[in-house]
Amino acid sequence: MEVGKKVKFDFGKKKEKKEGIVTKVFDKTVYLKVDFKNHKGKTVVKRKSEIK
Repeated sequence: MEVGKKVKFDFGKKKEKKEGIVTKVFDKTVYLKVDFKNHKGKTVVKRKSEIK
């Protein structure tokens, strides 16, 4: 997993598919920049195991 790569992940209770761009990578966590309907460019923190 590299910075700048686009990845897909499940988000929320409905397991809605979202796509984000990796901004930071650590041992167990990944920081993603995601565009939501009312909030463009939001930073979301996910575990590496949750990302496909």
